Amino acid sequence: MSNLLITGGAGFIGVNLVKWWLENHTADNIVVLDALTYAGNATSLEDVLGHANLNFIHGDIKDTPLVESLLRDHDIDLIIHLAAESHVDRSIEGPDEFIDTNVIGTHSLLKAARTVWCESGTWRKHRFHHVSTDEVYGSLGEDDPPFCEMTPYAPNSPYSASKAASDHLVRAYHHTFGMEVTTTNCSNNYGPYQFPEKLIPLILTNILRGKELPIYGDGMNVRDWLHVSDHCRGIAMAVAHGRVGETYCIGGRNEAPNLDIVNELCHQVEERFEKNPRLKDSFPHCPAGRGEKNTSLITYVTDRPGHDRRYAIDPTKASKEIGYEPLMTFVSGISETVDWYLGNQSWVERVMDGSYRTWIENNYQDRS
Repeated sequence: MSNLLITGGAGFIGVNLVKWWLENHTADNIVVLDALTYAGNATSLEDVLGHANLNFIHGDIKDTPLVESLLRDHDIDLIIHLAAESHVDRSIEGPDEFIDTNVIGTHSLLKAARTVWCESGTWRKHRFHHVSTDEVYGSLGEDDPPFCEMTPYAPNSPYSASKAASDHLVRAYHHTFGMEVTTTNCSNNYGPYQFPEKLIPLILTNILRGKELPIYGDGMNVRDWLHVSDHCRGIAMAVAHGRVGETYCIGGRNEAPNLDIVNELCHQVEERFEKNPRLKDSFPHCPAGRGEKNTSLITYVTDRPGHDRRYAIDPTKASKEIGYEPLMTFVSGISETVDWYLGNQSWVERVMDGSYRTWIENNYQDRS
């Protein structure tokens, strides 16, 4: 049995990890710490907030005394650190928040963990697991081999630079202070509960509302797509079987250009409208409801600054050392994702109109 702290547990990956962990590690106790910024949505956890093994704390990872008290009061022996600002476009518009949360926030956590675990007079068994991104490795050429754990860091955006800095801090706390850490660098996640600023939920939401589908540049930027359920499994495997101080790359083995993803989403929605004509009543602005092609909404926009051309991950080390393999094919994963968004429009509406913020304000007081 573990007592674990999941930071950023109300974000996209965090919500999925909390629910996965409660289902697969029924004896463990979970404390979720989330500042509930714009992408932190506690309503995504509504169905589990009353679970006996879950405590939700509205607070900031930069509040070091708060983190120390949580580690002591709940006898935490495992931290899974997911809290981060993560949208490249936002990091270009305002880098400060990314440095503040991703660098200063990670250091705050590390300081608190070191104080409680390593300087309390008795060295206790622990693990600090840090979740990072493939973007710290920069951009690949068309024929380059995928990123692996030995790929040199070459971040190209304020977001990826801030994550690279946090990776280095975690490594330094292991080598300098002996903290027991592991790190995973994942590829692009997709699946349920993803905030609709990221490509897949944005495109799905715009298709259903008949809005433009913005494609950067020529649409041929390639990403390695990882279903969030496979990512949750990869994190758990790294925690359970990963060697202390090691990094593991968690990928989906699903490289595809952004334009192909958009075309596939257009096609998937059209198939569902054909099978269920009543969808046109729920989504009257969707082209498929009028017998038109959803691809008519595609609009090419000016490429963003420093847009990395290609990401891909080689998960060979994770496969050999911790037994990780992605189970979800992109065909099954994207189909499941489309069905989830169609079946959870109330969640989408609350995110789109901002009403989830009112729910948060009425239910939680900030502990920061």
